Amino acid sequence: MALKNYSSFPLLEEYLNYLTVIKGRSQNTVIEYRTDVLMFFSFLKEQHNIDGDRYDLAFVDSEFIRSITLNDMYAFISYCQNQKKATAGTRARKIVSIRQFWKYLKTKAKVIDNNVSEELETPKIPKRMPKHLTLEESIRLLIECENNPRDHCIITMFLNCALRLSELTSINIEQVSAESLRIIGKGNKERAIFLTPATKKAISDWLAVRESVSTSALFITKTGKRMTGRAVQDVVKKYLAKAGLDIKTLSTHKLRHTAATLMYQYGKVDIRALQQILGHDSIATTQIYTHVSGEQLERAVNSNPLAGMFGV
Repeated sequence: MALKNYSSFPLLEEYLNYLTVIKGRSQNTVIEYRTDVLMFFSFLKEQHNIDGDRYDLAFVDSEFIRSITLNDMYAFISYCQNQKKATAGTRARKIVSIRQFWKYLKTKAKVIDNNVSEELETPKIPKRMPKHLTLEESIRLLIECENNPRDHCIITMFLNCALRLSELTSINIEQVSAESLRIIGKGNKERAIFLTPATKKAISDWLAVRESVSTSALFITKTGKRMTGRAVQDVVKKYLAKAGLDIKTLSTHKLRHTAATLMYQYGKVDIRALQQILGHDSIATTQIYTHVSGEQLERAVNSNPLAGMFGV
């Protein structure tokens, strides 16, 4: 069920404008919500055998929305699981997208009186430790790129500042000061990240060779244009491969996981401080980074005062 050719409908566009202008949601978040909602209504069109061009969703009006039941929503989630093989995490995101749209329809657009999506339960998502590099692997990665000032600066900032890809590509030179980096994160929220000595040196080395061009972007291509997310991803994959690391399971976001994990494991960082560094709204999100290593577990067990009883 391809979505790229599907038309939208007025109520959805009004909602997406609300998310952008009033709620300050990022472009990526708005795109995800739009995709999920369009997929839901496209599914309903097929289920209800509604006539007309398969890509035309103009039939969606207030009356149709009020006819949608909780069973319709569960049927869609079942379709995502069984036909589209969507993971529990993906299904949970689609449920959130539907819930938020229905909440808007009731509280803001006043289209519905009864929000049936409130009864829509999310699937249980298995908790897994986020994939990350070890300290030794991180050092290998940094060594591989040390002869390229720009690429070394990119990877150093990922591993020291725990940045999101979108945050790194959006950095302008004026956001960098002698001691800190000013980041504009999700929801257009601003936060400051203090620079480590390694980060300061990497930035200094890059700026020393960076050409003077019209763009204010910190990271630019050979043609002087701001680097895109894809370009940065290609840089990271290049050096992951050179370091002998798995490019299929590692990514720029895994470098963010790595930075957060190393801060927590080696720096004994308070979780609320880590929350601020990462730019999370909820501390529950930050807690996925606070997994412990096998060595930490072994030390914890052996710290028990009864561990050395009877001369063992």
